[in-house]
Amino acid sequence: MSSLPRRAKVQAQTAVCKDEFSSFSELSSASEEDDKEDSAWEPQKRVPRRLKQPAPKDSKPKKALRVKRKNPPMSDGLEGVTVKEELDESVAIDGVVLEDRKSNLGSVQTLKTAKTKQKNPAQRTKKLKVDEETNKASSFKSESDSPEIPSTSTTWEAACKKEEHKDDDTFGQSPLKRIKTEICPQGQPVRLLASSNNIVEDLEMNWDIVQVLSERTNIEPWVCANIIRLFNDDNTIPFIIRYRKELINNLDADSLREVQQTLEELRAVAKKVHSTIQKIKKDGKMTECLLKALLNCKTFEELEHVSTPYKTGSKGTKAQRARQLGLEGAARILLENPGELNLLAYIQPNVKGLSALKDIETGVQHILADMIAKDRDTLDFVRTSCENAHVCIQSSLTKVSCKKANEKDIDKFILYQNFSCNINSIQHHQILAINRGENLKILTVKVNIPDRIKDQFCRWCIQNRWRPRGFARPELMKILQNSLNDAFKRLIYPLLCRELRAKLTSEAEKQSVMMFGRNLRQLLLTSPVPGRTLMGVDPGYKHGCKLAIISPTSQILHTDVVYLHCGQGFREAEKIKRLLLKFNCSTVVIGNGTACRETEAYFADLIMKNYFAPLDVVYCITSEAGASIYSVSPEANKEMPGLDPNLRSAVSIARRVQDPLAELVKIEPKHIGVGMYQHDVSQTLLKATLDSVVEECVSFVGVDINICSEVLLRHIAGLNANRAKNIIEWREGNGPFINREQLKKVKGLGPKSFQQCAGFIRINQDYIQAFCSQHTENAGPIPGVAPAGVEVTIEKQGKKKSKTAVNAVLKPNPLDQTCIHPESYDIAKRFLSFIGGTLCEIGKPEMQQKVNSFLKKEEIKEIAERLQTTVHTLQTIVDGLSQPESFDFRTEFDKPDFKRSIVCLEDLQVGTVLTGRVENATLFGIFVDIGVGKAGLIPIRNVTAAKLSKTKKRRSLQLGPGEKVEVQVLNIDIPRSRITLDLIRVL
Repeated sequence: MSSLPRRAKVQAQTAVCKDEFSSFSELSSASEEDDKEDSAWEPQKRVPRRLKQPAPKDSKPKKALRVKRKNPPMSDGLEGVTVKEELDESVAIDGVVLEDRKSNLGSVQTLKTAKTKQKNPAQRTKKLKVDEETNKASSFKSESDSPEIPSTSTTWEAACKKEEHKDDDTFGQSPLKRIKTEICPQGQPVRLLASSNNIVEDLEMNWDIVQVLSERTNIEPWVCANIIRLFNDDNTIPFIIRYRKELINNLDADSLREVQQTLEELRAVAKKVHSTIQKIKKDGKMTECLLKALLNCKTFEELEHVSTPYKTGSKGTKAQRARQLGLEGAARILLENPGELNLLAYIQPNVKGLSALKDIETGVQHILADMIAKDRDTLDFVRTSCENAHVCIQSSLTKVSCKKANEKDIDKFILYQNFSCNINSIQHHQILAINRGENLKILTVKVNIPDRIKDQFCRWCIQNRWRPRGFARPELMKILQNSLNDAFKRLIYPLLCRELRAKLTSEAEKQSVMMFGRNLRQLLLTSPVPGRTLMGVDPGYKHGCKLAIISPTSQILHTDVVYLHCGQGFREAEKIKRLLLKFNCSTVVIGNGTACRETEAYFADLIMKNYFAPLDVVYCITSEAGASIYSVSPEANKEMPGLDPNLRSAVSIARRVQDPLAELVKIEPKHIGVGMYQHDVSQTLLKATLDSVVEECVSFVGVDINICSEVLLRHIAGLNANRAKNIIEWREGNGPFINREQLKKVKGLGPKSFQQCAGFIRINQDYIQAFCSQHTENAGPIPGVAPAGVEVTIEKQGKKKSKTAVNAVLKPNPLDQTCIHPESYDIAKRFLSFIGGTLCEIGKPEMQQKVNSFLKKEEIKEIAERLQTTVHTLQTIVDGLSQPESFDFRTEFDKPDFKRSIVCLEDLQVGTVLTGRVENATLFGIFVDIGVGKAGLIPIRNVTAAKLSKTKKRRSLQLGPGEKVEVQVLNIDIPRSRITLDLIRVL
């Protein structure tokens, strides 16, 4: 929980009223106990604020040397060492602010200050430029003089030995931004130091963002704290998933993305809360209780409920108008001392609203209703009652829609015309369907809260929370009873409806977006079909079928147009055969758009007649969603200048089978068409999620920096369009990259960007060796590149350290072709010395044999301790050393189905067992392509964990596009072209 400033807390304490009901005059009308607790509230620990260093004075040189040290440093000679702290520390909204009193960083800074205070400004300026090793030596004489910071993936304990690294593994970041980790077998929290600059008082709230984030995501608080810190340091999801597993307790990408979205939502709420506070303060309407109520808000709905009466231009609520008439005192007396209340004394015949006793009673009733509806304890009681009750959401056909709406649109919502379901059991896709019908003004939706909730509410208020202190006359009790009824019907019930529907909609949208992301991931990670010459066919009727033949390296060999469905099929068959024989192409890829079924039948007939002999031709169907949009995009025009957009679509269709990832990243993800209700969900959330999934897929697959396209490169973690463009320009101007260190020379690629992208960029050693040998034969040795066997020497230019250490001699590094991050190169080399391997053996069978035999002798945990690193980092190193050259984990998944014949819908029978591929996955079922031109649906109730393969490596936790399944036909509806299937097993 964030603390208020000292002055605000003193004012809050002095403003506590003596009597129990004094707080009823304020908006939030908090209970007596809450008022006492909140007014005397103090934070458990104050977050220290580091002020700007004062001007040096000789009178106070020792004050800065006061450093609290309860625990010894975790590692000698390290700045910003990770220490474990209690979970009840204060965390700021804009950045996680973790207390760093136990670190030795303070001593480094204060010792610097103490030394510089004795010098004049010129000497002090010169002293600040002294190298880091000098500062360490002067501050810690007994500690190690190692100038480099160890790998962020390394475990550093109190007694561990220091290592000297040739490369700065934290890439030149300031000490406060270097992330230090440590292993704890019990899953204890790994605390990270935070800079005082992260404390933003304007965004402090009365709740701890770590605890709230943990409650909403069901993830341990220490993991949430680490995730917040990692995101604050601009780490990307692929980098965290692969190289910071120990900090996030092995979470998957979807869970990490959910935490990120929830964190952004909480920060957005905090930002809007403080913006609202500033507006209300500017209008002069702010009170202490209102400020407390605003800082307690955790959702936009709560904030809207509290702040609506104070919006600029609002005419005010009924309670506000009653308060302006001076009736607030009467309402307070009714609860505090009802025996002394005389409502007749408030009558003023000439004042509107006070001219009659009935008007006064109504005004007091409105004030009491407002106090009740904004009381936190009262709202918590009602929310708890609703959780245990049978609350339903109901939808029906609107009267207006029966007359004006199209019958086809009404038929789409036939399931929801008289629909009722408990909010605890309603499905996410049902919520989205109801919302769409309501937006189209076809459906009317309401939330039905049982009457007994109101009865429980009134009874609890009269007997407990809002019971008058003294005896109240029957007419006063009637006013109180009317106030309770009015508060529930006019204020609380609408608030509950808004909250419930907002919560249901939010959860449904998140699930829909997550489903879209899972489908997109599986589609992007479809196994490529390399080494084949492919013919892409974009089907059509009047304008013909567009053909494009591409080489195994995706180069365009030929484009043409054939008219297969205009009575010229036999003549066009000769042209197609001639093209297939000329380019030795035996694989045809047909888009699933218009005329797909007829085109498939055409090729299947020719194949069955063995028309293309001696070629054994096969064909497959692929999705062409987004191909037309891409064909007219600037990217397509730049890549295929002068080519007709219709022919570009055929090229794109062929490339989608040859390398799905490289081609689909060119298309905006939402146009790929593997989601559900994508136009009804938050477009900002959808775009952020899909872009993150694309970045995740491209990064995990990896790219060869010397041959990849700019479009593919921009989706690597840590890169963007400008950085990708600069990398391509540097490659074109300076030749291929020899090693990963050369990336630091690219304009705009700073230390942080290099840290994020380096592990996902590959440098093919065979390509580099071939390039060097070819260049040597033609023009002599390449300047700055060392031949094989020559060690690399690094020289610094002058005293001032440049942005990156400049390599005097460049040398290819075999580790650059693996998934091992440069920050772990030293650990990888030491591991190689343990097993007796060399860099030249990386990816070869000899290396696999040595690694396997060594791991059989010793546990990986023990090896990690010897190497002073984590098990996760060592496992990444083992994988990188053992994986074959040019390893692509997509090859472990199924390839597209290549067919030679066709089946019609009329050929199907109930009970028939078929094999097919998942085309799309939704929240209500799985669509499977069984080769009859129309996808069948497996209802979600038929997809059980027992039917999913437990041994097969899966790209996500559920079925998704591209997976091969065995199904049984349950029902066939030929007029509506609907097929219902049952899942037998996943192949």
